Amino acid sequence: MSAIVLAQEAATSGVTNAGLAAIGYGLAAIGPGIGVGLIFSSVISGTARQPEARGVLLGLAWTTFAIVEVLALLGFVVYFLAAG
Repeated sequence: MSAIVLAQEAATSGVTNAGLAAIGYGLAAIGPGIGVGLIFSSVISGTARQPEARGVLLGLAWTTFAIVEVLALLGFVVYFLAAG
């Protein structure tokens, strides 16, 4: 089936914007989860290789963690805008 036919069926089958927004946010939340895992796994790896750089690595990790979480919160706000 083509994408147009699927979109028409979704529009006529009673799928609501809130339901689609929840699915979209659920899928979008996977990215920040993976990103946070990669950030801290890199810090652990870098600290194991060069223990004296721990302070610099942790500072960068917390900064990038905050940026990734802001993107996740932005997705949460977009969910409410799309659902409402």
